[in-house]
Amino acid sequence: MKSVFSLILLVVLGAGVVFTLSSIPFGSTSSDVGEYYIDSGRADTGATNIVTSVVVGYRAFDTLGEVTVLFVAAIGLGAILAAGRENEEKKKAEWEPASLVLYTGCRFLFPLILLFGAYVFIHGHLTPGGGFQGGAVIASAFLMVYLGCRKKRISRTWARNTESISGLVFVVTGLTGLAVGGHYFLSNFLPEGTLNTLFSAGIIPIIYIAIGLKVGSELTGVIDDLIEESE
Repeated sequence: MKSVFSLILLVVLGAGVVFTLSSIPFGSTSSDVGEYYIDSGRADTGATNIVTSVVVGYRAFDTLGEVTVLFVAAIGLGAILAAGRENEEKKKAEWEPASLVLYTGCRFLFPLILLFGAYVFIHGHLTPGGGFQGGAVIASAFLMVYLGCRKKRISRTWARNTESISGLVFVVTGLTGLAVGGHYFLSNFLPEGTLNTLFSAGIIPIIYIAIGLKVGSELTGVIDDLIEESE
């Protein structure tokens, strides 16, 4: 009987979700907002990448919320793992040393992956990419080092300082734009430069660099916490 009731409830809820979503015009080409972004994005922000003009321009306050969510998640994970360590006796795992090929490969690829991650967020206003994507690539470089060079660890002080400074740059730049540049968070107050060049789009490259470093350091900190928990 309980199974039948659960099935009926599932069907009713599913029908409600389908009915609700069917009335929303997903991807409608008649959206005035979407057309405005496409037609005016470059002129308003100086960014060739229209997605960037939305993420760091028109909806920059949403991006601040996303960065905050990642920060809270990293803090929460660290707190949970720290609480668990207090109640159990820590035993250091004995890692087997990596092979020479793996160890050498990690050391060779590490700076290249960091360079690619930096490229992704520095060029975010010109090509597909941005701060979150570039930060994730940077964190993957540290994950590779942890897995391939078992005894290598990053400085937690470095990670915390990088995360704090980049977050401060993001917020201060946004508030400066609000006070000086216009009516919304992250309003541009710098020259937009020449379209399709690296030094263009006003404050957007600065914001993407700050987001990239912040996301990269936070995800690296999460990886470090998980690696330490497994030891």
